[in-house]
Amino acid sequence: MRVSEADAFYERESHDRFLPTANTRGPWGAASQHAGPPAALLGLAVEQRPGGRPDLRVARLTYEIVRPVPIRPLTVSTRVLRAGRSVELVRVGLTPDGGDEVMRATVLLMRTVPDSVPTVSPGPQVPGPGAVPPKAFFPVPWDQGYHTAMEVRFAAGSFLEPGPATAWMRMRVPLVAGEAVIPLSRVLTAADSGNGVGSALDFHRYVFVNADLTVSLHRHPEGEWVCLDARTMVDAAGIGLAESALHDEKGPLGRGTQTLYVTARD
Repeated sequence: MRVSEADAFYERESHDRFLPTANTRGPWGAASQHAGPPAALLGLAVEQRPGGRPDLRVARLTYEIVRPVPIRPLTVSTRVLRAGRSVELVRVGLTPDGGDEVMRATVLLMRTVPDSVPTVSPGPQVPGPGAVPPKAFFPVPWDQGYHTAMEVRFAAGSFLEPGPATAWMRMRVPLVAGEAVIPLSRVLTAADSGNGVGSALDFHRYVFVNADLTVSLHRHPEGEWVCLDARTMVDAAGIGLAESALHDEKGPLGRGTQTLYVTARD
């Protein structure tokens, strides 16, 4: 298994090929990634697609997590499904060496014209990250991973308290070694944590993993911090829904949803 030792989530080998680092490791298995970094990697591929128009901005991303993303070299594929004057639809996917596609997204981009309409958006709705102390992730059985690559500060609740919670998150390392972090990457690296931040069940007794992720943005974040104001609903049959209102220090910027597979631990 080839794993980069760069101080980042990934190291770029070529335009569309990336080596993951141990920073991508998720809490559910030592050989698989947290879905946040690969979600951000697919978002980056959309932003860097050949022929991309500067007046188009990502407005919605819908991911399908076909199977856990392994900590193996990944190849990104990008295809424009529709290119219109005001709207573009792009499909991106991730395929590990020696395997089939494990994660894909359909991304909606919309044309922007600065100052063409009035801004309608509330100001800050949650306490800022400077007003709350850092809190650790729930216990993870390995020393390095997503849980150490992200800084977390809870304005309400915690990973260890089931129920709605509000958490500020900040990347401690860049998405790709040697490359500046774009605003979209900050949102997507954090957004997949909604089911953990706002968990409704005790993670010692239950597994609640998401099979998808949808992120809708009316603007991109400003600054390094992204806040998830998250809550989860679960049906007794084993299907759940995690919802996260996404914020930065300026105010709300979008929403994230995840469909959850919920089951008792063996």
